[in-house]
Amino acid sequence: MTEIHSSAIKTIRFLSADGVQKANSGHPGLPMGTAAIAYTIWTRHLRFNPKNPDWIDRDRFVLSGGHGSMLLYSLLHLTGFDLSLDELMNFRQYGTRTPGHPEYRLTPGVETTTGPLGQGFANGVGMAIAEAHLAEKFNKPGFELISHYVYGIVTDGDLMEGVASEAASLAGHLRLGKIIYLYDDNRITIDGSTDLAFTEDRGKRFEAYGWQVLHVADGNDIEEIDAAIRLAKQDPRPSLIICRTHIGYGLPTRQDTSKAHGEPPGEEELDAAKENAGWPKEPKFYIPADVKDFFLKVGENGTKTEEKWNQLAASYAEKYAEEWGQLKRMTEGNLPANWDQNLPVFAVDEKGIATRVASGQVLNSIAHVLPELVGGSADLTPSNNTWIKESTAFQADNHSGRYFHFGVREHGMGGIVNGIAYHKGLIPFGATFMVFTDYMRGAIRLSALSHLQSIWVMTHDSIGLGEDGPTHQPIEHLASLRAIPNLHVIRPADANETREAWRAAIMRKDGPTLLALTRQALPTLDRTKYASEQGLHKGAYVLADLGAGKPQIILMASGSEVSLILEAAYLLEKDHISVRVISFPCWELFKEADENYQCMVLPPEIRCRLAVEMGVRQGWERWVGSEGEIISIEKFGASAPYKTLYEKYGFTVENVYQTAKKLLNKKRD
Repeated sequence: MTEIHSSAIKTIRFLSADGVQKANSGHPGLPMGTAAIAYTIWTRHLRFNPKNPDWIDRDRFVLSGGHGSMLLYSLLHLTGFDLSLDELMNFRQYGTRTPGHPEYRLTPGVETTTGPLGQGFANGVGMAIAEAHLAEKFNKPGFELISHYVYGIVTDGDLMEGVASEAASLAGHLRLGKIIYLYDDNRITIDGSTDLAFTEDRGKRFEAYGWQVLHVADGNDIEEIDAAIRLAKQDPRPSLIICRTHIGYGLPTRQDTSKAHGEPPGEEELDAAKENAGWPKEPKFYIPADVKDFFLKVGENGTKTEEKWNQLAASYAEKYAEEWGQLKRMTEGNLPANWDQNLPVFAVDEKGIATRVASGQVLNSIAHVLPELVGGSADLTPSNNTWIKESTAFQADNHSGRYFHFGVREHGMGGIVNGIAYHKGLIPFGATFMVFTDYMRGAIRLSALSHLQSIWVMTHDSIGLGEDGPTHQPIEHLASLRAIPNLHVIRPADANETREAWRAAIMRKDGPTLLALTRQALPTLDRTKYASEQGLHKGAYVLADLGAGKPQIILMASGSEVSLILEAAYLLEKDHISVRVISFPCWELFKEADENYQCMVLPPEIRCRLAVEMGVRQGWERWVGSEGEIISIEKFGASAPYKTLYEKYGFTVENVYQTAKKLLNKKRD
């Protein structure tokens, strides 16, 4: 190894360790152990432009072991991204762009929000899917406009997590050869040696998944690492390069121990490591001038790489103007003019259709005009109504397909959908039964934290699914999902609200949307009699004011229960009671509405309020107030036809009517 290579790797190693030590918090083990791996990727293979972190044809680097974030911050600073040394010195401090785990959109050059182990692994699979699909759609002979790799550093913890296993299995099936993951095989976890709980042959496991598996005996040997990456690029399968490493490499008493994982090394230990490596103890955060120049040239070479690509793109644009315009629109996240003018309008129908069925029709209408809409289901395509009729399935031999058969892999699906969204250029959706959001909650949460345009299509949203019983009937799920910041949970009341829910999801650019849809048919409401479904975009709206004068009571509900409270309101009107009926499809949108609108829909002086929802009451208290009432479910469901369950659980017109009457009488008393 030449002097500059050695110094560059030591710079990465000790910059990272200094950051952890100064913060007195963090994980020095991974950065010190994988510095040579990261160096080899970033200086010999990774195509990027620090001046334009969003260049569409850059390679993606995923630090799946996000706890080693100082490694990534060191690389970003050294190669010329907009991340100052002061920010590295303020690692893990409030208000900096160097948080404890990498956060997408916060730090330039960070491709994914990682930390929950296995998620980054799955995200990279989604990125590779997006690359393959866009390449198939836009590349032309002599114009490989889209051609990039997904590199990642993955850890023992990543490979233990089930989400990574799900994603790896699908990646092998799809033969996503642009994935090259380097496995930090240091054989140490927080509890101690991996022999405590992780003894299978990881290489054979990945070979069984359909991956190419390569081995690097010394994770500090950059030539061996480089050769393995070059071999990986020649194989059509995804590649796992197992690199034998040493956690906390160079720490005299902590290397190869669990102490190196998540504790600052201590000044004495770190100084001894520097002394043993021939590195100055002072100043902290030391970057030799020749190393600084070397890394900046790496960044400058990346800028030149994009400049060459821009020349290719200019020629492409001249020859394939229509395709270039579409690619530019899609990657910039813009929608075509009047994209939504021909969305289906559903006729009034007392019997109606299930919102999952309406969703399928709307989805296909959108897919017809938005080629960027892609997605799939966790082996529930006919039940979720998510098949894109004018497309085919994305497979190893068909990258043009827009539909993904994720298999029974909800968590992997979630991470992969997020990866497609991270990549940009496509709008992805993933579907399953709503009760199985439990399996993929980590991915849903990260989509919200990362402000991704992931669309979650969740059908069978209540006890209304019937005979499948309590294992499949979501009770606490709406409340649980509504508790996730920045996630828009939309539960439409009928087919036309479902159309607007999809419209809202497609237009939203700063976060994910979850559609909660019914298995059972719902009446399609007469919009000539009631307020327009456009009110959905405000989160809640006055569907109807029945009776004369100011409302005496407000009935509110979401989804399938809206038609129920409307029928109960008719009975109250016959009793000469004035009633306001509110459709409340999305709490989050209503919270974002201005105060005047909120007070118009829910006048503070009208305190007699009744909310009805087939789930736990948690959260509805905010909207009904201390004097209101809630008809809810505070226990698990049961196996029976859904109409029987409605009766047994009190979701009948009569019960809503009687509860409203009691509430009014209580108010009078």
